[in-house]
Amino acid sequence: MTEQPAPRALVVGEALVDVVLRPGSEPAEHPGGSPANVAIGLGRLGRRVDLLTWLGDDAHGDLVREHLAGSGVHVLVGDRAPERTPVARAHLDAEGAATYEFDLTWDLPTRWEEDPEAPVVVHTGSIATVIAPGGEAVARLLADRRDGSTITYDPNLRPALMGSPDETLPVVERLVALADVVKVSDEDLAWLHPGVAPAEIARDWLGRGPAVVVVTLGGEGALAITAAGDEVLVEAPRVQVADTVGAGDSFMGALVDGLWAADLLGADRRESLRAIDRPTIERVLVRCAQVAAITVSRAGANPPTSAELEA
Repeated sequence: MTEQPAPRALVVGEALVDVVLRPGSEPAEHPGGSPANVAIGLGRLGRRVDLLTWLGDDAHGDLVREHLAGSGVHVLVGDRAPERTPVARAHLDAEGAATYEFDLTWDLPTRWEEDPEAPVVVHTGSIATVIAPGGEAVARLLADRRDGSTITYDPNLRPALMGSPDETLPVVERLVALADVVKVSDEDLAWLHPGVAPAEIARDWLGRGPAVVVVTLGGEGALAITAAGDEVLVEAPRVQVADTVGAGDSFMGALVDGLWAADLLGADRRESLRAIDRPTIERVLVRCAQVAAITVSRAGANPPTSAELEA
């Protein structure tokens, strides 16, 4: 009897090279990109994961592909690619917080090689969902995949690329309505809705369709609001921060993994996800916070493996 492959995740979005600029140090190049980081986080937690992205046939693209493969991420092969791999320059301040500038284009292949079996979850976010022409293609893909998969979304906004909040908000809200699970930072919400409490925005988004909306609060932890009516706040572990690069992405990967472990992913589990109970979401959030804490304790977007987390 032929062994059936493990259930898989499909992550859709940018993979790029981060050029990290630290005060007083030489620039350092690291593979990055929010969706790629989420895929790596899932791979390191033992999940089978495919990445649909937009990489050039160049040295930077080879660097990214090698990095992804090292964490068990399978990059789907498409029928077209950009002339050069996207680059983001991350400027770190004295506290390790990052601001970004970008040199990139974003689109999707028109065709790609992928297993016919539906993934249990499709995740996207950040630049890939907003930048033309690829953003519209991502939205169509999510709408097409929703009948077969759980949809997860992290806006992970980059104001330097996305225009004004008024321009970006309709795009975000369209994807929120397609998603089953949304993770968003308090910084993103403050940019979209200045002066409005994060919990108020999360409740509004929950009413647009998701089963769970999670707001990360930096060093203060995270808040989840569920369709079942629970509001759960967890604290962040106290660690020495090296930098915050990739922290939200590692949290997102752990969120997908935790819901997967609770048997709440897949289109056939949508109603169970909407009925998620308080102990389950709290347990998932605590683990997400632990994963993010490990990531910020070391340089770059470097999420932990399952073995590191258990240790």
